Amino acid sequence: MTSLSPVISEAPLDQLRRLRLVPVIVIDNPDDATPLARSLEEGGLPCAEVTFRTSGARAALERISAQCPNVLVGAGTVLTPAQAADARSAGAKFIVSPGFGPAVVDYCLENNMPVFPGVATPTELEAALSKDLRVLKFFPAEALGGAAYLKAMSAPYGAIEFMPTGGISPANVRDYLALRQVVACGGSWMAPQEWIAAKQFDRIRDAVSAAVRLVSGSGGDA
Repeated sequence: MTSLSPVISEAPLDQLRRLRLVPVIVIDNPDDATPLARSLEEGGLPCAEVTFRTSGARAALERISAQCPNVLVGAGTVLTPAQAADARSAGAKFIVSPGFGPAVVDYCLENNMPVFPGVATPTELEAALSKDLRVLKFFPAEALGGAAYLKAMSAPYGAIEFMPTGGISPANVRDYLALRQVVACGGSWMAPQEWIAAKQFDRIRDAVSAAVRLVSGSGGDA
């Protein structure tokens, strides 16, 4: 069985614990990547999960990695080992997938890349456990039943932690962050795709700043 310790770098995970929020980014034009990353940093949230849903995602991730070294950037919606390899070569510091894909997980483990695969049920959670993974994406969070479902499902698995994503907003983010097993929450409300395309970077900066203030002091103890 693969040991966890050399797989998940403490630095990215420590940053995620401190930041508590991960902006989930869908970006079409790579030219928007650097100003977007700077707006996230200026708003107090130097982190981005660039989803591999668009043709410009890889180039956008590469630009953020090269031009904004203080921004922790990862790749999301990674469905294949080839995408994981592409993200890694572009400078991703972590990989996120919507479900538990053994091939993607194995690639990341073999290449010492932090990976947070999605789980929705105890069965999927135990599949992740079989790979010695201890930090998982919980997706789609709200559709599955929200913070209450996550708390109930994870109760028998005390050592597992989660990054919930899917339907999280200012109205419910603190409910998730109140759970001791939640590392950070992913959300797109701070930098939606249409704001990025419209180059509304000041608006994104202000929304990020408001989100940071909202979650400040949201320690998990439930």
